[in-house]
Amino acid sequence: MFHKEGFKIISIAGMITVVLILTTDYLFGQSLQTNVLEILILFCYVMILQFFRNPKRVISCDDTQILAPADGKVVVIEEVFEAEFFKDKRRQISIFMSPLNVHVTRYPIGGIVKYSQYHPGKYLVAWHPKSSTENERTSIVVENEKVGPILYRQIAGAMARRIVNYAKPNAKVSQGADAGFIKFGSRIDIFVPLNFKINVQLNDKAIGGKTVIASVL
Repeated sequence: MFHKEGFKIISIAGMITVVLILTTDYLFGQSLQTNVLEILILFCYVMILQFFRNPKRVISCDDTQILAPADGKVVVIEEVFEAEFFKDKRRQISIFMSPLNVHVTRYPIGGIVKYSQYHPGKYLVAWHPKSSTENERTSIVVENEKVGPILYRQIAGAMARRIVNYAKPNAKVSQGADAGFIKFGSRIDIFVPLNFKINVQLNDKAIGGKTVIASVL
């Protein structure tokens, strides 16, 4: 199954793929070079399909746990000063999504959306330390009674040019539900209280809506 944010691109890419294959056949006829070109064209289309895939996952909801909001590799676990919303020290956990990862964003906890803000910005590579505060991004805070407010941030990378965010202030959301999408390479930052237990380590592979990245002690 594919994410709805990819339907238009998949359709256009499909038409272009058909035209390119027909054009290649017409210009070059049946030959080894034609077959190689057509395989390359089909490979590019398959890459687009896999980028927009949206696997259905069974979510085990737990208000005391924070789930990974996206697929990818854990690249940062550090204490930082979160200046946008909390204005105090938090533990930042960052997940880098390569173009091969599923790019669906999921709510890390269930609760009420308290804050949702879009910020235009640069397109530094997603693993750059300043990407969290200087790149195009959205910051979303969801709160429930067990863990309090948790901020996660969608960050566009060098390839990304559009962040889709479904979180609306005062909306009630479910843990692990579809919260948005980031197109073509990106990163997610999550900010949790310092006294929470961190359940992941650097370079761990996180699975959105499945991996428990932190929990209440």
